Amino acid sequence: MKDDNSTVVIDAGERNQLGHPLDYRELNRRIRKALSEGQERIVLMNVMGQRYIASATGSPGMRIEIHGTPGNDLGAFLNGGTLEVFGNAQDVTANTMNEGRIVVHGNSGDITGLAARGGTLLVKGNSGYRVGIHIKEFEGSGPSLVIGGFVNDYLGEYMAGGTILVMGINCPESPVGLNVGAGMHGGRIFVRGGLEGHQLGPGACLAELDERDAAAAEDLISQYEAAFAATVDRTVPLRKVMPLDSRPFRGHYDSTTI
Repeated sequence: MKDDNSTVVIDAGERNQLGHPLDYRELNRRIRKALSEGQERIVLMNVMGQRYIASATGSPGMRIEIHGTPGNDLGAFLNGGTLEVFGNAQDVTANTMNEGRIVVHGNSGDITGLAARGGTLLVKGNSGYRVGIHIKEFEGSGPSLVIGGFVNDYLGEYMAGGTILVMGINCPESPVGLNVGAGMHGGRIFVRGGLEGHQLGPGACLAELDERDAAAAEDLISQYEAAFAATVDRTVPLRKVMPLDSRPFRGHYDSTTI
């Protein structure tokens, strides 16, 4: 249905004859139908774990508001526009995102940002394991992932490009787990707050921020503040993690098989 402002509103909690909420395939069919009809603003109400929301959709003006808890693969292969979640998100949010913006006003699950190639993801709260695994960039264009609280182990594993910022808001200790940047060979990770050498994974190292790093981090912090009406303390130290080598596995392969 449409409200008075020509916004499409879809109730994902609508029950069938068995009492089940709207199936994820039907929900996504309705989203795609609205987009194909030229409607760019869609509000999803009572979302209860439906998967693949807005997967492989996107245009510059598209805006989808999600009230509830979307399931895995929210915004997978997103090609533009904005998804805004007023709640928590489950695993693999922004899987292989190409362009666009995803804003989560809660926490996100494991493998957030898997293999993202572009766009921006802002998570107000915490995230799980293997955040930003294998994110990448091309010709200087890559994704930005911002997590407001803490993340667990293997942040930025096999990272090939892009930028990750872990804010560490309300974290009394280090906001990251172990094996940060394990196997990374591109990109950069910024961590506000405590970060020690023993937390780094193989192939990663601590480095000094240069002027471009400082400007990029400040831009992401400002985006976070604007998205969540927050104020971030600029006196908290910012650490940078980068790859030791662009080819961290050099010499580890059997040359007879290549």
